[in-house]
Amino acid sequence: MITAMDVARYFLTLNDDEAGDNLTNLKIQKLLYYAQGVHLALTDSPLFNEQIEAWQHGPVVPEVYHQFKTHGSNAVTLDVEIDFSKFTDETREILDEVYNVYGQFSAWKLRNMTHEESPWAETSQGSAISRRKLSEFFKTRIIDDGEETT
Repeated sequence: MITAMDVARYFLTLNDDEAGDNLTNLKIQKLLYYAQGVHLALTDSPLFNEQIEAWQHGPVVPEVYHQFKTHGSNAVTLDVEIDFSKFTDETREILDEVYNVYGQFSAWKLRNMTHEESPWAETSQGSAISRRKLSEFFKTRIIDDGEETT
């Protein structure tokens, strides 16, 4: 199984720095939350094993947060070569779609969106957001043909 760090690095390969939309740690955290939720809803299995916790500024995967925290609020840069063979075609399709849908929003917009969603809102600060909550919530956001509603 791929790790949350693998997914974060995958998103970094999709980012177009030239467009001026840098990926910060905050934005990566929210993309990980959306990727895990959509993957759970579509496949009934987790994308990665790491827990997502409810923190003050929304959902966070602590292992990834601590890896990138030295960047502060600046852009995170890809630190290693990524092994794309780790990702199935289905996983890449899901990650690409999550990035296309949610990557267009700023980190703070994503933060605010997650604060309005039940998985974060109904989880006490510092606790893990249950995969069951993520799956149930995101299943209500996916329509029959597999396209995400926004």
